[in-house]
Amino acid sequence: MTETAPLGNATRPPLLEQRTPPRRVPPPRPRTLTGVLRGLLRAGRPKQWVKNVLVVAAPAAAGRLFDPHALPRLALVFALFTACAAAVYLINDARDVEADRAHPAKRHRPIAAGQVPVPVAYAVGGTLAVLTPAVAAQLASPPVAALLAAYVGMQLAYCVSLKHVLVVDLAVVTTGFLMRAAAGGLALGIPLSRWFLITTGFGALFMVSAKRYSEAVQMAGNAGATRALLTEYTTGYLRFVWQLAAGVAVLGYCLWALEDHHGPHGGLLPWRQLSVVAFILAILRYAVFADRGTAGEPEEVVLRDRALALIALTWLAMYGLAVARW
Repeated sequence: MTETAPLGNATRPPLLEQRTPPRRVPPPRPRTLTGVLRGLLRAGRPKQWVKNVLVVAAPAAAGRLFDPHALPRLALVFALFTACAAAVYLINDARDVEADRAHPAKRHRPIAAGQVPVPVAYAVGGTLAVLTPAVAAQLASPPVAALLAAYVGMQLAYCVSLKHVLVVDLAVVTTGFLMRAAAGGLALGIPLSRWFLITTGFGALFMVSAKRYSEAVQMAGNAGATRALLTEYTTGYLRFVWQLAAGVAVLGYCLWALEDHHGPHGGLLPWRQLSVVAFILAILRYAVFADRGTAGEPEEVVLRDRALALIALTWLAMYGLAVARW
């Protein structure tokens, strides 16, 4: 009795191999010089250049904004600070390229998306970081150049290690805002008042901690993949920080508004005291977005919300009238 062969053909290839041709991975799109340049511009984050408008804060607070040669000097300082900030953004995004690719929004940044090669980002960022303070020493003043060099050094230290240190990361980012505000005063030789520094510093801390709180809320359960330090903070602690900072900023502004100033007075209304109402309303309106966890980018919050923009413009008008009457 002979054995029968098993049913079917043992040498027949699997059905999937017969019907599915091998998949070809498309080659990456070649980079062009124009595309890389556009990517570098986007990586410099033009939307965040609005932060550098803080360079006019000290001259405006001192009533010196329209002094002769003030605006050209402030425009120069604005451009220099923008170049320094762009250098830091490029180097930071080059270092965080892997973490950014895990983030739902940051993965579209030019470096994370592959539009700008990482070595190019390092080269351009490093060049700007070295040249900008040198240019400031020639065209602005030595104090401005020293401030820009300190800003770049502090921000690069933040990119390398300080952003991984609890509380220090908040202090460094806040100090960056304060440096912007102080740069205009240094450019024009204006002394900075204590109330200006307190209000600006804690107002910046309010926005920075609200941003961190929003990131922690939105990336709950996946925070460590995008910003490792978010796993160290609790949302309760970050809420405490932005609430504390908002309170101190309001207190500092109120003390400025109620302080007895010697100078020309007049007009129909006490604009200094009335500006407190608009300032507090702006803080309260911004706190709505902070409480919801949607205060990710301060400039986008201000530009997106019409009510907040209107309150800010009203405060700016009152503040300008108050300063003009000194």
